Amino acid sequence: MRGGGLPRSLEVAPRASGGCRPGTVYLVGAGSGDVELLTLKAARLLREADAVVYDRLVGDDVLALISAGRERYYVGKARGRHSVPQAEIGALLVRLAREGKSVVRLKGGDPGVFGRMGEELAALAEAEVPAAIVPGITAASAAAASLGIPLTDRAHAQQLRLVTAQLCREGGEPDWTSLARRDETLVFYMGLSKVAAICAGLRGAGLPADWPIMLVANASLPEQAALTGTLADMPTRLAETPLPSPCLIVVGSVVRMVEHSPAAPAGLTMA
Repeated sequence: MRGGGLPRSLEVAPRASGGCRPGTVYLVGAGSGDVELLTLKAARLLREADAVVYDRLVGDDVLALISAGRERYYVGKARGRHSVPQAEIGALLVRLAREGKSVVRLKGGDPGVFGRMGEELAALAEAEVPAAIVPGITAASAAAASLGIPLTDRAHAQQLRLVTAQLCREGGEPDWTSLARRDETLVFYMGLSKVAAICAGLRGAGLPADWPIMLVANASLPEQAALTGTLADMPTRLAETPLPSPCLIVVGSVVRMVEHSPAAPAGLTMA
């Protein structure tokens, strides 16, 4: 940091459109998986970059946009299995940029939503490597759109909260009292293994047993699957109908809008 302003990596990042800059790292959101939801800027950078460093949740259709002969580095993480430690990812980005390459760091969803972008920006700033951020469609938006509902609706939710369930897995406890509100939509990321704990925590903090909840796996992809129910019955329903990861958990009365939405997939109904 200099003079209390932005990190140098962001001060010198290119703002205008144009070709990839040598020695610059672009932190790019790959969106929810549907290649047609990729931004035009992200697609252009994938064609132009010298090297692409990508995550597990980036689909093959998106990777197909990378120009032939360009360097590719897989650094994907799965639950309990980290192929490359985070510090090594930062070091890789720095090394590639210092070699004079234009680098795309491709992340599923939006890089700034539970994507560890801050850690990578810090590594680039410390090395004085220029960086730029290209947002993507986060999974919460993609899931809601694919199911034909808003995340916020003035009759249902005046607030939206995106919550990581990582805290549950690390032995901590979210502030259930602050989360148990009837006037907002909650979207939990990375929480498939903690559905029972989430349902119990919200019920214990005051939400009714029949409060709506929905799980969405592979949002926006052909294999998308959704399961609707209540805080009382969702753990049982999930045990009877397992869903794959990645999976989002949507909690709130907007979930009730699914069965009436003309844009909802055929055959999806409330429990």
